[in-house]
Amino acid sequence: GRADARSFTRPGQAELSESKRHFREALAVSDPELGTLLDREKVRQRDTIDLIASENAVSRAVHEAEGSLLTNKTVEGYPGRRYHGGAAVADAVERLAIERAVALFGCAHANVQPHSGSQANQTAYLALLEPGDRILSMDLAAGGHLSHGAKVNQTGKLYDVARYGVGHDSERIEMDEVARIARDHRPKLILAGGSAYPRAIDFEAFRGIADEVGAVLMVDIAHIAGLIAGGAHPSPFPYADVVTTSTYKTLRGPRGGLVLTDDPGLAKRIDSALFPGLQGTPSLQAIAAKAACFGEALRPAFRDYARAVVDHAGILGQVLRGRGYRLVSDGTDTSMILLDLRPQGMTGRTASDRLEAAGLICNMNAVPLDPERPTVTSGLRLSSNTGTTRGFDGAVFERVGGLVADVLDELAADPDGAPGAAFSAAREAVAEICAAHPFYETARYETA
Repeated sequence: GRADARSFTRPGQAELSESKRHFREALAVSDPELGTLLDREKVRQRDTIDLIASENAVSRAVHEAEGSLLTNKTVEGYPGRRYHGGAAVADAVERLAIERAVALFGCAHANVQPHSGSQANQTAYLALLEPGDRILSMDLAAGGHLSHGAKVNQTGKLYDVARYGVGHDSERIEMDEVARIARDHRPKLILAGGSAYPRAIDFEAFRGIADEVGAVLMVDIAHIAGLIAGGAHPSPFPYADVVTTSTYKTLRGPRGGLVLTDDPGLAKRIDSALFPGLQGTPSLQAIAAKAACFGEALRPAFRDYARAVVDHAGILGQVLRGRGYRLVSDGTDTSMILLDLRPQGMTGRTASDRLEAAGLICNMNAVPLDPERPTVTSGLRLSSNTGTTRGFDGAVFERVGGLVADVLDELAADPDGAPGAAFSAAREAVAEICAAHPFYETARYETA
């Protein structure tokens, strides 16, 4: 008898069907397990208040650029000097990102290829130092960053690291002490900048010390880049030889890094250090997202945002100080505040866990002279970055500060007890605030 015609397929038909599925099937269909996890993250971000200093919320434009088809393209090298064909659009995108970065920070050269802020730092070290050379940087315990020479980081293994801290009483960088340490250790590179330092940095004074001891001055502006771009914090130019940063946090862009300089000679060394020194192909989709972010930061509205971030951090700090909480350095000039919880007898881990359960997301952080382990800490780091992006005004931040204090007061009064009335009230208030300030509402971000 005749075979059923439906049992036959034309040559290549099965492959074509699979190809169509590859390009058209949504994540929720092709991988429901992963899709469900991403939906849960959308809900978490929507329904909680983000107070983490190293986070922000990107625009739809940045999100679209990072999710673009540039993710398919491989290009090693730099615009006009690629090792792969088909790079005309990639070159135009990277040149646009470079032009915008240079305009945004008022410098002569930008390398937009680093995958992270830490890799931007590694690029600068490779361009400026030899293994065993001496660096002078802020101690991790005083607010520095792992990639500034911490023993557990590769920088602490490759280089001879001297450290400066903060004054015992002021909890601020004391430039006379930095100068003394620099004279004693004669570093090849001095690094200014930190991960948990809430005060403005005197870049001009650092320049003077670097000149005195014959050191190169590098500045890491990861946490203040957006404030600098928006005119809400002094710029490291013209004082710094090299500036590094991540591109998210206050800059409100994608995950990635950036290296800046005014020195043509250093520019060449930086570019060579990154490629071929550290990495091959850059993430072009991330470079496109950086270009979108830089374009947004060049608009007048971004200056309003940057100023509001600083104002709102100040309000958050004032409320908490008024409720009896001690602020490291007694305040902030930036987007972050650092709480010392030792007077309340709490650890940073315990406090951050309770706040997260209430929908207030922050991170535990060491404070100067912290007796606790880095995995426990005695402090909390809070920031106004994401809330300001989401549309919170000063009154909302006053309320948020009060909610943080309510939850912590209850925890301090009964450390071993279950969350009580203040915790429940805070959860309800967080839900109300989040509902009044929705974000990612378009169809692309809707969650079933």
